[in-house]
Amino acid sequence: MAQAGTQAQPLRVAIIGAGPTGYYAADHLLRQDRVTVEVDMFDRLPTPYGLVRLGVAPDHQKIKSVTAAFDKVAAHPRFRFFGGVEFGKDLTLADLRAHYHQILYCTGAQTDRRMGIPGEDLRGSHPATEFVAWYNGHPDYTDAEFDLSVERAVVVGVGNVAVDVARILCRTREELAATDIADYALEALSRSRIREVYLLGRRGPAQAAFTNPEIKELGELAGADIKVRPEEVELDPLSRAAVAKSQDRATTKKVEILQGYAIRRPTGKPRTLIVRFLVSPVELIGDASGRVVKMRLVRNELFATPTGALQPRPTSQSEELPAGLVFRSVGYRGVPLPGVPFNESWGVILNDKGRVLDPDTKQPVPGEYAAGWIKRGPTGVIGTNKPDAAETVQCMFEDLAQGAVLQPRHPDAASAEALVRQRRPHYVSYTDWLRLDQLEVARGRAQGRPRVKFIQVEEMLAALRR
Repeated sequence: MAQAGTQAQPLRVAIIGAGPTGYYAADHLLRQDRVTVEVDMFDRLPTPYGLVRLGVAPDHQKIKSVTAAFDKVAAHPRFRFFGGVEFGKDLTLADLRAHYHQILYCTGAQTDRRMGIPGEDLRGSHPATEFVAWYNGHPDYTDAEFDLSVERAVVVGVGNVAVDVARILCRTREELAATDIADYALEALSRSRIREVYLLGRRGPAQAAFTNPEIKELGELAGADIKVRPEEVELDPLSRAAVAKSQDRATTKKVEILQGYAIRRPTGKPRTLIVRFLVSPVELIGDASGRVVKMRLVRNELFATPTGALQPRPTSQSEELPAGLVFRSVGYRGVPLPGVPFNESWGVILNDKGRVLDPDTKQPVPGEYAAGWIKRGPTGVIGTNKPDAAETVQCMFEDLAQGAVLQPRHPDAASAEALVRQRRPHYVSYTDWLRLDQLEVARGRAQGRPRVKFIQVEEMLAALRR
């Protein structure tokens, strides 16, 4: 068999997951001058871009412009996209080992962490990711239901996803109508009777995970005043010392923004967004029908762990907060893939710098790798995945140099394509996707919007005349 990585026998790489990490990895792989690489990217959805399409908030179109760079990667002659092809169902690990020298998992962190409190499963209590997927038109969540007839919604968490959810709940119809939000979500949110939205953080303002542009945007909403309690954004001695020691300008600015909100006066906008700190839900309370009606909160104080990190601990103070709709956004975790070693406690693929590890020997599994959130956990922003992918690709090339790659029986592009066509005759190619993209943009142009998305898979295939 010819050596992998040559023109006679290109290094054949399968990438599972078409989100940002997959594209960054593909870019690094295909840029190599001394190694000839062919990349096949698979995603269970017909559309590429992962969370850029289905996770980034519809009112953040500038962030979505990163897809232009992904399209350049996809235009490479040795890149192919197979949309609507699910790993573990349409193609097994054995199938990939028979056709590729290396397999790279880039499947992200697809589920929410639970709060672990009584009442969490009451009706009206939801993972934030379900709401995000619903308003972004994810095919799996079009039938999700959220009771927007209540007057108060609570978002637990102060990361960027939590802020997105709170902001979308506060947007006016006019603001949302200028985005690529799913049509059904636009209509439902336009009829929303929610008047108060709470955003709850268990630690203080200096420890909040949201970025400054995100929290600044909350003070500029057309239809919602922002409200912060002065005593909750006043730094405690430990936080004050930590901020002074770190001299982190972003954190200092974040605290300044929040303290500025604390002295604002309401202007009479129809909705109010209340940001709270140093509080944790300890129970969701339901009515006789099993629907959430309020939550019990405990007041926290911060203490320093042996490593110096500031963590919350409950005090004896508690309160009850009426709420008819609750979204938890307290962290995310990956989903195990069939046959791939998984670290359940961390919610990631078991790996070392991207090399998948055998759970028994802790030695690298030949030819298998991970990158992005499924590798390191849900940290950072979209761009953080670029150096992460580069680290994994570096390991892939190091292993290639040592000859530590899979020895596929059918290491040619035609055989892999024939297998996909056999298993999923109606898979979506990148050319197909570009056609769908043109149609979505054209539909949006007619309404003065960035695009109007195809939502259902059947709708996409029908548009492609499949």
